[in-house]
Amino acid sequence: MSTVSLIDVAGYLPENIVSADYFAQYADPADVTANTMFKAPKFRHHIAPGETPADMAERAVAPILARQGREVLGDIDILIVHTQLPETGIVGNGGEVAARLGIKPEWLIDLHNGGCAAFVHGMKLARQLLLSTDAKAALIVTVQNVAGQVFTQEQVRGKPQAAIPGDGAGAGLLVKSGDSPILDIETKHLPEFAGQMTVIADPPRRYWEAGAGQMHVGFTESKIAKVLGRGNRIVPEVAHAVCGRLGVASSELDLLVTNQPNRAFLRNWRDALLLPPERHPDTFDECGNLFAAGIPVTFDRAVDEGRVPAGSLVMFAGFAHAGDFAAAAAVRWGGR
Repeated sequence: MSTVSLIDVAGYLPENIVSADYFAQYADPADVTANTMFKAPKFRHHIAPGETPADMAERAVAPILARQGREVLGDIDILIVHTQLPETGIVGNGGEVAARLGIKPEWLIDLHNGGCAAFVHGMKLARQLLLSTDAKAALIVTVQNVAGQVFTQEQVRGKPQAAIPGDGAGAGLLVKSGDSPILDIETKHLPEFAGQMTVIADPPRRYWEAGAGQMHVGFTESKIAKVLGRGNRIVPEVAHAVCGRLGVASSELDLLVTNQPNRAFLRNWRDALLLPPERHPDTFDECGNLFAAGIPVTFDRAVDEGRVPAGSLVMFAGFAHAGDFAAAAAVRWGGR
């Protein structure tokens, strides 16, 4: 079999729903900005106290197992896990996720880069491994867990960026088949920008050093402008590259599923690809920026709502961090 299919996708959102008012009460007037990068969503979900990445991964995978049968776990030779905030130092959370699922994959990858586009990055890695080895199936899990843990800290929750993220997890199952084929994938690394998404504290220190200041992502007006410019450009670039190789116009896509960083990006991406809003699902106001979980959670929601009939040409696309990585993948969705 020379074709790999994405046959199922699922998402998980924690029960705790937090409104924008929570952050507004702590807003620091000195940090207030009118920049579109930090226009807060109405709601977002926060993980529960004590909830771990493995808990979130297991809950994201559960609907897939309910539909496909738990016996599919016996075929998982490849497990790729991306966790925004790994809670197991040094090694990451992939091993814990595998243990929770009761599997011992030959390929177990903690994918620390890829950011908000990590789901598509994982699709490319899994597809290549499936095509070049005897592996039968791959499971990709993306966990976003910083909203309720980092952005609610006393020194952080008043900053404009604190109100943007939400927590959640997504999962995708890939197998060797032609049922829901991955048609093409484009990835683009821009390593010259890899160090521009910085984590800072006041007083300054390295992220692993002890200190009084709580860590948060550092932004300046100049940095925001550069991230907006790169993001607006590179997501359509990778999507157009895939469309070009497939010989289809972007306007012919049945669905565009992107990460969900803010309303400006969502509007600009669909405009660049000549698509109407109804073909670009939007979970931002309900979930906020789910980082790497945004693509699978948003697609899972669209499928549940009946917006993705079998045979639909779906484009998954997104970018990461300050614009150091972008990826797009086209799938001829086989239906649920």
